[in-house]
Amino acid sequence: MKKNMSNTDRLIRLIVAAVIGGLIFTNVLTGTLAIILGVLAVVFVGTSVVNWCGIYALLGISTCKVSPKAE
Repeated sequence: MKKNMSNTDRLIRLIVAAVIGGLIFTNVLTGTLAIILGVLAVVFVGTSVVNWCGIYALLGISTCKVSPKAE
């Protein structure tokens, strides 16, 4: 997989995931909405860790400033 996420993109995703996790942990978000956003937060963390977003790949988008390397 080629990297298609910039460091800024990764940081934003991690911050959003942390906020969602905090809201779920403090019971501000509950029920179905908490489950859906919790899954989204897990996906955000996963994509940030591997530097690759499947939706970006499907749409041909890359937020990397430099040419992505094959790994």
